[in-house]
Order: sequence, then C-alpha cells, then structure tokens
Amino acid sequence: MWYFAWILGVLLACSFGIINALWLETTQRLDEEPAGDD
Repeated sequence: MWYFAWILGVLLACSFGIINALWLETTQRLDEEPAGDD
C-alpha cells in the first residue's frame, strides 16, 4: 500500500503548487488594480 501514500503525496504537492500559482496571480492583480483605477 506504499503506492497509495505516494500517489496522495504527489497529488498533494501538485495541488499545493497550483493553488500557490493561482494565489500569486490573484494578489498581483489586486495590487495592480488600484494603480490603473486612479
């Protein structure tokens, strides 16, 4: 059953990377919005 834990670890790492990338894009957009709004 080691493969089950390995697959869960890989999926967790991939989802963590995707969530971080989306969060980074969102925070960059929020930082740029007020400057373009003015």
